[in-house]
Amino acid sequence: MKYSVIIPVYNRPDEARELLESLCAQTCRDFEVVIVEDGSAIPCKEVAEAYADRLDIHYYVKENGGPGRARNYGVERARGEYVLILDSDAVLPEGYIAAVEDELEREPADAFGGPDRAHPDFTPMQKAINYAMTSFFTTGGIRGGKKKLDKFYPRSFNMGVRREVYQALGGFSDMRFGEDIDFSTRIFKGGYRCRLFPEAWVWHKRRTDLKKFFKQVHNSGIARIHLSKRHPGTLKLVHLLPAVFTLGCALLLVLAAVAAALGCPHWWVMLMPLALFALIIMADASRQEHSVGVGLRAIAAAYVQLTGYGTGFLRSWWQRCVRGKGEFEAFKKNFYK
Repeated sequence: MKYSVIIPVYNRPDEARELLESLCAQTCRDFEVVIVEDGSAIPCKEVAEAYADRLDIHYYVKENGGPGRARNYGVERARGEYVLILDSDAVLPEGYIAAVEDELEREPADAFGGPDRAHPDFTPMQKAINYAMTSFFTTGGIRGGKKKLDKFYPRSFNMGVRREVYQALGGFSDMRFGEDIDFSTRIFKGGYRCRLFPEAWVWHKRRTDLKKFFKQVHNSGIARIHLSKRHPGTLKLVHLLPAVFTLGCALLLVLAAVAAALGCPHWWVMLMPLALFALIIMADASRQEHSVGVGLRAIAAAYVQLTGYGTGFLRSWWQRCVRGKGEFEAFKKNFYK
């Protein structure tokens, strides 16, 4: 068997059903499916059993320990030459595994990953959030886009690794956020060949509203400092940009407020850079999604993405680099609310 699809699940049976349905439609069938229920209160056992006659599927239950440990648990029980790591909120086009196969035949790799897209059936807000996480104007294209400010690091929503390499590296660490970047960094440090497979893309739902989205990216910003502590020298310019953007926005707002308080008639000029950025985002997102509604929502999503990550980064920098504290995360009790 060539591929083992590893899917950690936490209270998401409906999403798991959609992912399994998309696996049934794959044109390449040389794979098994390993579902790891990570201590869910709402299990997906019945969903998994419903696909037992259409997929080579294996369902396991373990105590909650986070997605990294759940993936490791699944890989320990996998049989494929390669493990394909997917998040439960991903949906695959029918040619996904065939695209992986084609890339590996063209040029072997020890590890790889693909980009993500917004499905036509996603809500306008989901499409806007997807834009904010994949646009060159917001993330520098580091998540698999054609334009990049940094090399590509596979992410856990769409990642493949040769199983013997996964085991040699010890799998994912105990980090709750940023664990996929930590793993990808160790892959590069280990001297293994890691590539972007641009045609092996997935539809990725991400968060469904801006509040949940902020919690996610805020923790990603926090994790970036943790990663720099674990892997010195990996902090790059692109990782600093959201913090610079956040500080710049705060400065412009303060200057505008002071100018208005002093009676300056042109106080609004201070806000022009923010308005220009919003126009760029709206125009680009509207063009990509063929929807002005998505473009307007993308403005809010882009600001949440950049300032959420930026504030998390600055918060973590203060706690770790200035105060000398240990690793931490935000919203531990209400992250999924």
